[in-house]
Amino acid sequence: MLGGISIWQLLIVLAILILIFGTKKFKNLGSDLGGAVKGFKEAVNKEGEKEDADVAQSKVIEGESSKDNKSV
Repeated sequence: MLGGISIWQLLIVLAILILIFGTKKFKNLGSDLGGAVKGFKEAVNKEGEKEDADVAQSKVIEGESSKDNKSV
């Protein structure tokens, strides 16, 4: 499991982290990490939408330029 790390080793590490940071900071760390992941996903989605819009716009521009060439 996980490159030779057992579940017991993970539980021991988790218990040590809770002892060091406390449950409140551990909760805050989890919520901060979740917020960061959510922000990253939103940024990736916005970038994908922007690229889709750029591709659609370039197709429209290419279509207009080919119409202009036909009428000349």
